[in-house]
Amino acid sequence: MGVNRAGPDRHPRAAARRARLRARPGASEERVPLGLRTAAGYAWRLLVLGVAAYLSVSVLTHLQLPLVAVFLALVITSVLRPFVDLLAQSVPRPLAVLFAFLCAVVLVGGVLTLVGTTVADEWNRLGAELRGGVTRIEHWLTGAPFHLRPGTVTGLRSKIGEFVSAHRSTLLNTALSGASTVVELLTGLALAMFCSVFFLHSGDRMWCWAQRQLPARVRPVWDRAGLAAWRTFAGYTRGILIVAATNAALVGIALAVLRVPLVLPLMVLEFVAALIPLVGSPIALAIASLVALAARGPLIALLVLALIVVIGQLEGHLLHPLVLGWSVRIHPVAVALSVIGGAVLAGVLGAVVAVPVVSVAWAVLGELRGPEP
Repeated sequence: MGVNRAGPDRHPRAAARRARLRARPGASEERVPLGLRTAAGYAWRLLVLGVAAYLSVSVLTHLQLPLVAVFLALVITSVLRPFVDLLAQSVPRPLAVLFAFLCAVVLVGGVLTLVGTTVADEWNRLGAELRGGVTRIEHWLTGAPFHLRPGTVTGLRSKIGEFVSAHRSTLLNTALSGASTVVELLTGLALAMFCSVFFLHSGDRMWCWAQRQLPARVRPVWDRAGLAAWRTFAGYTRGILIVAATNAALVGIALAVLRVPLVLPLMVLEFVAALIPLVGSPIALAIASLVALAARGPLIALLVLALIVVIGQLEGHLLHPLVLGWSVRIHPVAVALSVIGGAVLAGVLGAVVAVPVVSVAWAVLGELRGPEP
């Protein structure tokens, strides 16, 4: 009658329920809400991906020169490949590659020589025009609607001269650093040409060798992904060169009609700048408007600024959809974000390579996610 029921025997139902909870797998997880568990799962996965992306960018930053060389080699290959394939139907492929390279070197060297000759011929006349243009700008700024004090531009020029004199050593060190950068660029260009020779001559065999290193069951999938990547990259490269050449021709015609000096160098600048989508062409035309302002006055400069708007509309609504629409299928917002992100990560070089890299990655993902044929 005086039995002691202390401990778990006092509440047998509660003890049984605790035993069932301890025996049930994952019972402790049920105390954490489902939403919190899901968010935690995504959080640590995103953290791992972020760390991997950071480490990848750090490694790629130290390998910038060979990566740029390979990228440039792929650009050269995509441009010269149709010409080489056409020549290879009549002559041996090594001779076709050699002849295509000689034609490319002669074309690029001829354009650069012509630009240098044009600048040298117009230098004296351009110097006189620029000095007169600065005087006209100063008179224009002192009138309506700016009403600046006389001598403001002259004072600015004197301050610039004083700054150059005071920081001559720093500017000299910067110039020497720029010279080392030129050496690196020449080294990368030589490496790119060396790689492109082999890509043009035996790129198909190199791709087949790379495929044989993969397991047999995944070779067909990666073969389709590689072909999609090359089609996208080659289509983008050829398309953006066509767009840049069209922009340069339109700019050259307009500047020649407006009688702006240095037409050919500004055309080359527009061609190079147009390789950066959305932002490159306006920057080049802004420089052209400054030249027009100094040489021809405010009215011509305003006409050149209007040219920026017109060419921007043609590039965005006609040239890009017509030339690049079949090879690059990404939204303009994605293009803009890619250019800005690439510029933040790697400067001008990142802005140039961002869109083709994103386009190729998107094409590969689409091919890997798609059904097998």
